[in-house]
Amino acid sequence: MSKESDDRITAEEEYRTIFEAASDGLIIYDIEADLVVEANPAACEMHGYTRAEFIGLNPAVFILPESHAQFREHVQTIKAGVAIESLVIHKRRDDSLFHAEVRRSAINYRGRPCLLSVIRDVSQRIQTETILSEQVRARLREQATLLAISHTLASTLEFQPGLILDQLREIIEYTHGGLFTLEDSTLVTLAMRGTPQIEQALPFRIHLEGPETLTTLFNGHRPIRIGDVSSDTPQAQFLRMLLNDGNAVLLEGVRSWMWVPLAVKNRIIGGLGVAHEMRNYFTSHHADLALSVANQAALTIINAELYGHAQEFAVLEERQRLARNLHDAVNQSLFSAGLIAEVLPRLWDRDQELARESLEDLRRLTRGAMAEMRALLAELRPSTLTDADLGELLRLLGNAFTGRTNVPISLDMVGQGALPAEVQVAIYRICQEALNNVARHARAERVEIHLKQEEAFIELSIRDDGLGFDPEQTSSGHYGISMMRERAEAVSAHLSITSQPGRGTELMIHWAKAPGKETL
Repeated sequence: MSKESDDRITAEEEYRTIFEAASDGLIIYDIEADLVVEANPAACEMHGYTRAEFIGLNPAVFILPESHAQFREHVQTIKAGVAIESLVIHKRRDDSLFHAEVRRSAINYRGRPCLLSVIRDVSQRIQTETILSEQVRARLREQATLLAISHTLASTLEFQPGLILDQLREIIEYTHGGLFTLEDSTLVTLAMRGTPQIEQALPFRIHLEGPETLTTLFNGHRPIRIGDVSSDTPQAQFLRMLLNDGNAVLLEGVRSWMWVPLAVKNRIIGGLGVAHEMRNYFTSHHADLALSVANQAALTIINAELYGHAQEFAVLEERQRLARNLHDAVNQSLFSAGLIAEVLPRLWDRDQELARESLEDLRRLTRGAMAEMRALLAELRPSTLTDADLGELLRLLGNAFTGRTNVPISLDMVGQGALPAEVQVAIYRICQEALNNVARHARAERVEIHLKQEEAFIELSIRDDGLGFDPEQTSSGHYGISMMRERAEAVSAHLSITSQPGRGTELMIHWAKAPGKETL
């Protein structure tokens, strides 16, 4: 045998050793024979065959039927000299499936045109990405629900405890739950959700023995999670002691319990208690979600108390508007920004393009929150609304609206002039309410504001491309229209609203200084 033959045999043995030892699956497919003619141990094991069983198989055996046409297209493309990489699903001998990354290229094997497939099992990676994606979707659903709760609670000063429990159930499943208020040294149920037996037994009254009990329940304004209410842990024993006598029904049929204090600063005003039939059901994430709801519920209770004691309706109306703006805008924007910041590091590792989009959302939310805070601070300083230029105030409202809703506003202003203080405040309030209506109801994609101003004349329009409505079918108090009309009439301005279902809405304000009347 010649030295050249010996060298060729040695090279083939080396290639065979590399082929056999490769951790990725290697499959050689004869294009003309339509059969597997060689496979390394990794490929055989990956598909659940011995080498003797795998050699001679038609690829249709381990490629899903819906992928056959794509495989044939790849063969034709690869014959033209182009390598192809793709993510596919292969079938094992036992019919189980796995995800694989495949790189296919043309080779000449033993004088015949063949296809070399390099296969890597990526099932674990795909599963991890799927779990991460599900977690992101779950967080987004939770975010949407929390924002809806915030909007619901902030949009009215009328406290609805049952609604809080209903909305809480959308993000935390529980067997039964209750909302309690603290009256002197007794917790009294405001609402319960659960079995008919529990709901019919209202109200529950839980007497607190001494300040130590209250301190334990407050728990530094942190939730208390009890994995097994029948265990011998101090917290479980405390709960059973607390729910003795007629309140023990709250522990029947449940194993897990979570208590979240309702508090504003260091003042305890009640609590939120939920139970589940499974042991160790409530997680730290559940506790964080429940605390977010509890904090908003506590603010709503405080607002309701203020509402009940207020003497002037105008003062109440202003407080409600400020509370709604604070919750709808700054709180929601910062909460959304926090959620995005939480998932951003993991999202960056998985999809940098999507992460960059989230960074842009984070920038928009924080910029919008700053604009909302500037608007709120301006309202807390009465002189700001009268001393600032009306155009600048409208720009402030527009920036805050866009930051909150991601709906762009175009602002067109012509002329300038000093308005009477009461006229400027009235027009500002009307524009503010109109933009709030667009944010809540219109589902608009764009808003236009046009301002034409002179010393003794003003014309302003706010137009959106949203859902619109039928003014003839709308009650006088709907969407705050009656309030806007009252503000306009108070300063002798004319307000008109034009709208049709599906064709958006336009609000027009006309004001002219009465002859002989001096500007203040």
